Amino acid sequence: MGDILVGTCSWTDPTLVRSGWYPTGRRDAEGRLRHYGERFPVVEVDSSYYALPSERNSRLWAERTPDGFVFDVKAFSLLTGHPTRSAVMPPGLPADARDPRVLDEVWARFTAALAPLRQAGRLGSVLLQYPPWFRPGPRAEAVLAETALRCQGWPLAVEFRHSSWWQRGRSEATCALLARYGMAAVAVDMPQGLAASVPPVAPVTTPRLSVVRFHGRSPAWQGGNKEERYRHAYGDHELTEWVPRLRGLAERVEQVHVLFNNCCGDAAVRAAEQMTRLLGISPAREAGPLR
Repeated sequence: MGDILVGTCSWTDPTLVRSGWYPTGRRDAEGRLRHYGERFPVVEVDSSYYALPSERNSRLWAERTPDGFVFDVKAFSLLTGHPTRSAVMPPGLPADARDPRVLDEVWARFTAALAPLRQAGRLGSVLLQYPPWFRPGPRAEAVLAETALRCQGWPLAVEFRHSSWWQRGRSEATCALLARYGMAAVAVDMPQGLAASVPPVAPVTTPRLSVVRFHGRSPAWQGGNKEERYRHAYGDHELTEWVPRLRGLAERVEQVHVLFNNCCGDAAVRAAEQMTRLLGISPAREAGPLR
C-alpha cells in the first residue's frame, strides 16, 4: 500500500492568510510554512506558474519543512504553452515559446531553481498543467516527448484541461502516451456538465505517483472570476465519494498526492483536514520523496 499525502495548492494565498488559519506570531513567510508543514505532508507551489522560482526560495522551503515533506511545483506558464507576461521573463528574453533559444534558457533557469529541492529530497513532482487548447495530436505528443527529455529523472505529473484526452476511445491512448514517458496522469474533481468539464477519471500511468487535484464544484466555474470559480466548501459527502478511489490508487502506486485547489479563504485547508480524517491517516505521517 502506497502513501496518501493530503495538502493544498497554496500556503501563501492572501485570502488564506486573512482567514485567521495562521495563528498570531506565525504569519510571516517562515512562520506560515512551518505551521503548514506541521499539519500537512505535501503542498503545491502555485507561484512558480506565474514567475520563475528562485534557488534561494527553494533552499528556504527545504530548510523550513520537516523530513518527509514534499513540494509539487507547478511548471512556469511559458513551459506549458500558456500566455506569459513579458514583465516576468528573464531580462532580454521575449515571452516567445516558439523560440528554441528562449525555451532552452527558461528551462535551464527553472531546472536550476528546483535543484535545492531535489538535493534535499523535497521535490514531490513537477506539475505540467496544459491549457484547454492543448489537444491530442502529433504536435502535443512532440511537446510531451521534448518535455520528458528535458526532465529525465524527475517525477512528472500531467493535467490536461481539454476533455478529449479522456473521452471514450481515446483514454487508452492517452494512458499509453503518459506511461511511455513515466508521467503521472492528474485526476481532477471539478464541476461536471459544462463545456470545460474534464471527467473525474483517475488512471494509473506510472507506478511511482498518482495526483488528484480538487478544484471545487462552483457553478461559476465557466463564467466567474478567479475567486468565484474556486469558491467552494467541500462537504463530507462529496469527499467520501473519493475515499475508495484514493485507497484504490494507493494500492497501485508508491504515493498518491491529494491536493485541494479551492483556495478561497480557508476552504482548501479545511477540505484537506476533512479528507485526512475521512481517510483515517495521520496528518504528520512521514513518507519522503519518490526515488
